Amino acid sequence: MKVFRYNRWLVLVIFVGLLAALVINVQRNTEERQNMTVDLAIDYEGLVELAEREGQPPAEVLRQAKEAGITSLAVYETTFKKLNANGKASATPGSAILERYQSGALTSPAWRELVQQGKIVATEVYVTGHDAQTFREVKADLIRRLGADRVRPFAADGEEVLAVKANYEAFLKMNLGLPTDEMKAVNAAGFYVIARPSNYLEVTNDDVQAVFQRLDGIRVSEIVFSGSEVLGAPKTLSPVVREFRERNITLGMIEDTTQLQFYKQAGLMELAKALDYRAARLYTIPKDEQVKLKLDAAVERWANTDEERNIRIDLLRIYEKPATNMTLLETNMKYFAATRDLLQQKGFQFGPAGTFAPFVPNRILRALIMAGVAAAAVLYLSLIWPGMKPKYQYALLLVLAAAAMGPVLMGHGAKIRLAAALASANLFPALAVIWQLDRIRMIAVRPKWSVPRFIVTALLALFVAGAVSYVGAAYVSGSLADVEYLLEVNIFRGIKLTFLLPILLVAVAFLQRFDVFDGKMDDAHGVLEQLKKILDLPVKVKTLLALFAVLVAGVVFVARSGHTMGMPVSSLELRFRAFLEQAMYARPRSKELLIGHPVFMLAALAWYHKWPTMLLFALVMVATIGQGSMVETFAHMRTPVFMSFVRGIGGIVMGGLLGAAAMVAVEVWQYLISAAKEHKAEE
Repeated sequence: MKVFRYNRWLVLVIFVGLLAALVINVQRNTEERQNMTVDLAIDYEGLVELAEREGQPPAEVLRQAKEAGITSLAVYETTFKKLNANGKASATPGSAILERYQSGALTSPAWRELVQQGKIVATEVYVTGHDAQTFREVKADLIRRLGADRVRPFAADGEEVLAVKANYEAFLKMNLGLPTDEMKAVNAAGFYVIARPSNYLEVTNDDVQAVFQRLDGIRVSEIVFSGSEVLGAPKTLSPVVREFRERNITLGMIEDTTQLQFYKQAGLMELAKALDYRAARLYTIPKDEQVKLKLDAAVERWANTDEERNIRIDLLRIYEKPATNMTLLETNMKYFAATRDLLQQKGFQFGPAGTFAPFVPNRILRALIMAGVAAAAVLYLSLIWPGMKPKYQYALLLVLAAAAMGPVLMGHGAKIRLAAALASANLFPALAVIWQLDRIRMIAVRPKWSVPRFIVTALLALFVAGAVSYVGAAYVSGSLADVEYLLEVNIFRGIKLTFLLPILLVAVAFLQRFDVFDGKMDDAHGVLEQLKKILDLPVKVKTLLALFAVLVAGVVFVARSGHTMGMPVSSLELRFRAFLEQAMYARPRSKELLIGHPVFMLAALAWYHKWPTMLLFALVMVATIGQGSMVETFAHMRTPVFMSFVRGIGGIVMGGLLGAAAMVAVEVWQYLISAAKEHKAEE
């Protein structure tokens, strides 16, 4: 029998790295627990529309929204589509004025005289104001956006009018700056303002200054830019950074629809970095999705979103249809209040969005983690190559550790840290399973245990394997933990790989230890010999069908692992997930709960009953999925580390119990089959 030795010095280095990783993870957990303030927000226009639809004064609807827990209202730049509707200013195409003149509907002598003098041009747009402040702001912004040569002021009926050279339809939709009157109304009602400015074409320092001057005297919680660019992009970000810092304002970053990173806005990442990541993640339920959600489902969505993805700006939408036996106003106020109440139960507070303090772990701690990853890599190699002498192990450790630790100690090493996290996510699940394989190999004689005793032993083995996988989880989190990963400015690259590589690593180790054809632990047979034998096997049609089924299962397994592949999830599974989310602090992952951990228990049963080694091999490969998933969970750095920890514990406990039930079911089935055969033989 081949003997694989676990080098104690390598294990010691891994242990030291684990201690360093745990220190960083404790620091990370502290940072996450201090960032628990959510800005519960809605569009100001949405509440005004709700008031109009319900025939209520806007002030009354604002009051009820405040009582229901809303803390901020988002104010967007005004447009002439809105100004024409609210009557504060008007934009009229020249062609319409000329038509009124021809029909006799133009009664103003001043305007008739302008037409007669040929000063009204059909292709121009004429702007008049009915609110002095609004008109001044519109005029200033039109000149900034179009240039003074395209905006001509003149007088008519004793009032200033603007003749603008622009396409009327496009002009109605043009952004015209943040409306001061709306922002003051929001503050007067007791809310903070989430400012939603857009960028200027060929933006200048003066343009930037004008935007922020509109915010003078306004209580602003966050600025969330509208459009495909942040204000100042691409070359005028410096004054934007200065204004953010001087005004102590938080940057809002809109989560992408894929729930990965952010909506693409030019200059967003540069601005966030310049602000030392004083930023908060914003989420809003898509409009076409919200109409399908009942109130309780939408409320639950917000709780899960804030807990699991570090969302700190909840931008709610108005429900446009009332719930049963409620008015539209009552429906929306119940929605707001229920969201607030559930978030409060989860430990959240409300106000301007919380942000992470600058969080950069100690270099020495990070370097120790790098050394630990190097030791894990060498340990794995020693466990698939029994002839690897200790002196070669130490030499390789020194080379790998030096290469990994050097950049980190010098204050760089972003790519090295990512590589270390990727290695940890693959190596430690493999080591966890390999260790259990070596433990059962050392038991030369079949144990005379009762089935209940063996089930308990298998459960303990699962928990031990899970503990080793958690070492890898600590390494992954410790390698990546900083504000950029917590905000998901950076993400862990290699999620798909972590679903397959641990299986391959375990497969190599298994084939070095077991002969999948005759079950012997024979020194003459290793990976290469067995692979050659497998390749020489005659292939039957049923074998091809089985391999095709395995391939399809693998594709589904990988495709369902992210947000972008579009692999559908059944309604039954969605209901099961919803049940677990409500019943538990953190829903266990299906790959652990329903696949990996129960199959781990069945793999132990296969060894206990000396089933064919090929079957044991297949079960061990599937069992590795659960261990890999436990570690991969921690690669989602936006999820708080404590939640990831609890999620894994829940998965391993419940998955182990399901596996124990499966073991009992198999034992009962075998007993019934055996009894039936004996009964038939007696007949």
